[in-house]
Amino acid sequence: MDVTIPEPLETESFTHAASQCDQVRSILARTSDKWSVLIIMLLGEGPRRFNEIKRQVTGVSQRMLTLTLRGLERDGLVTRTVFPTVPPRVDYELTQLGHSLWKPVEALGAWARANQAEIAMARQVFDARNDPG
Repeated sequence: MDVTIPEPLETESFTHAASQCDQVRSILARTSDKWSVLIIMLLGEGPRRFNEIKRQVTGVSQRMLTLTLRGLERDGLVTRTVFPTVPPRVDYELTQLGHSLWKPVEALGAWARANQAEIAMARQVFDARNDPG
């Protein structure tokens, strides 16, 4: 069997890729924190009101939910719609860009659900092996 070994990266290509690190890191920081992942997974199923999101994302504080939704809105992943009712109704929904992120995030969530037991077992084995007591 023939194996093709790729040519080494040219310095110019590497420099270009390295200059993108800060931008990519910023995007990954926003989209991969635990609250963003859970919110994106939830909004992939359809629009939700603030309190509905808060109830369904267990453990998130009101402040953290507000900050996370604002960050997702700022990055163009979520839209916030205020309806002129009393009290005001606010809905959050994934944008087209947000929906393009939902599929890989949903796949990650499905992988996590499918492998929960195996990961829990690996953690127990690791902890038992590394327990100083």
